[in-house]
Amino acid sequence: MSYIDLNYKPSENDLICRFFVEPEGNSAIEKACENIAAESSIGTWTELSTMESEIYERLGPHVFEIDTASGEVLIAYPSDLFEPGNIPEILSSIAGNIFGMKAVENLRLLDVEFPEKLARSFLGPRFGISGVREVLGVFDRPLVGTIIKPKLGLNSEKHAHVAYESWVGGCDIVKDDENLTNQDFNPFRERILKTLGMRNKAEEETGEKKIYMPNISAETEEMLERAEFVKENGGRYVMVDIVTVGFSALQTLRKENLGMVIHAHRAMHAAFTRNKKHGISMLVLAKLSRLIGVDQLHIGTAVGKMEGPREEVVEIKNAIVGDWYGLKNTFPVSSGGLHPGMIPALVEIMGEDVIIQAGGGVHGHSNGTKAGAMAMRQALNAAMQAIPLEEYAEKNPELKAALDKWGKP
Repeated sequence: MSYIDLNYKPSENDLICRFFVEPEGNSAIEKACENIAAESSIGTWTELSTMESEIYERLGPHVFEIDTASGEVLIAYPSDLFEPGNIPEILSSIAGNIFGMKAVENLRLLDVEFPEKLARSFLGPRFGISGVREVLGVFDRPLVGTIIKPKLGLNSEKHAHVAYESWVGGCDIVKDDENLTNQDFNPFRERILKTLGMRNKAEEETGEKKIYMPNISAETEEMLERAEFVKENGGRYVMVDIVTVGFSALQTLRKENLGMVIHAHRAMHAAFTRNKKHGISMLVLAKLSRLIGVDQLHIGTAVGKMEGPREEVVEIKNAIVGDWYGLKNTFPVSSGGLHPGMIPALVEIMGEDVIIQAGGGVHGHSNGTKAGAMAMRQALNAAMQAIPLEEYAEKNPELKAALDKWGKP
């Protein structure tokens, strides 16, 4: 019983996976492909007396392309193998036991193409890019945000003050860092009340809408309670560490339909996305996140401290902003080692539909947080007007100080 059929033409109802396959030792790649196809669908390591021909014909996958030079393989799976609306089940098939098989030295799930039948079984984002822009009232430029630094240690009052300084300096968005939740030194509910209060103060003073994104990541029921608390107190956003809370918890949060924008942080993703020969690509994670329904997603920067080449970041961006069976798009977020000097390059790569978040690049400014936020907005203004940063900095001392400290990439 073979699953390799190089003459097979995928149907519109097939889910198609693109893998990188490195077989064990000197084994043929075809043998590894047979094992992958079987284990990820209806088969196992040996022939089965219980395998009915009807099951094989109806549910058997097809390995329809093998590139021995690159190691890339395409496998088509009938959509009936998968439970609609169930990310855990889908991943348990196409990204489950196959990674532990001896038949492969390395295996990487590079991409997944979802058929319309499966894609439409998910909610997708509630707001999308246009909805987020409506919340903020900003339609013609990238959004500028910051992450409160230090990551941990500030009490709730100091946290709220740093957020205020960021907003009045020019940031649209302030968010918690990925590992700040409900520690004793900064209790969640106290932090929410004080920071939202400072958000209101900043909105009154600047005449701009401002956003606070509190990290609600926790056990699922607790996470939902925290989301409700944010909503009850005037919050418009929640932030979730989507990998560490798990896809099931994320689906539950989206199904609650609380009416708040969901910001997705990808902490821990590199544990399985970074190795180019093994694991799962960030592109796959991004597609899953859009299906489930996050409105904003960290995708990398192509500049800054985080790994991720330009081509990969652009491919991920295109996957979450393009047309996809009528699902709303997801707002790309770039964050990680950014500062004002990097903004023109980032805008050139990402375009206007990007959320630029700088933590150290705001709070590490020589003259403090407010000046750091001002420098970020000044750098963005320069980029949008195609004015060189050095020229714009001549009349904007905050930007000049940032360039003096960090330079340009």
